[in-house]
Amino acid sequence: MITVHHLNDSRSQRILWLLEELGLPYELKCYQRDAVTRLAPPELKAIHPLGKSPVVTDGQSTVIESGAIIDYIIRRHAGGRLQPDPQTPAYDTYQQWLHYAEGSAMLPLMLFMYVGRLGEAGAALHPRLESEIANHMGYVEASLAGHDYIMGAELSAADIQLSFVGEVLGAFGRLDAYPNIKAWVARFQARPAYRVALEKGGAYSFAK
Repeated sequence: MITVHHLNDSRSQRILWLLEELGLPYELKCYQRDAVTRLAPPELKAIHPLGKSPVVTDGQSTVIESGAIIDYIIRRHAGGRLQPDPQTPAYDTYQQWLHYAEGSAMLPLMLFMYVGRLGEAGAALHPRLESEIANHMGYVEASLAGHDYIMGAELSAADIQLSFVGEVLGAFGRLDAYPNIKAWVARFQARPAYRVALEKGGAYSFAK
């Protein structure tokens, strides 16, 4: 059985959502951030040397990184659900979104968060970060035009991987500037499987 080593208020919430969408059985082991540092507890290092979440174990396999975990679960356990047919061009687009979410889209958002903590010392970086956020969020916004989900009418695992990008944008109070992203976030957060995952995963400040 899949075991999800889940850290509160983290990207691993996506893995719970994926498993609930698929209706797969799993074991949940919860870990709490340090209240002061907001870092993961040292117990996670016993699961993987990096001590980060998400991490899943499945038999003898240990898998880290959200995109790799999502891809692993889809390939090994989903029976073709939540992804396009691998023989079609749509599958290549789907794979692009799986990698884009953390490989490109999250970087300016994370830098914006960290640089914001520097106060005036980080002011010189703000114009570049604002430009990159506008570039990436504009790309996602345009890609969602006329679609309920990033691949079209139906939810895919690419939406689940990309969801944290939209949720962080919402945490920054910027969704009104991107109506397609705003509608998409509201749509996926209303899904029953998403709500069940929230109940099981505990505190998650990015869900509104």
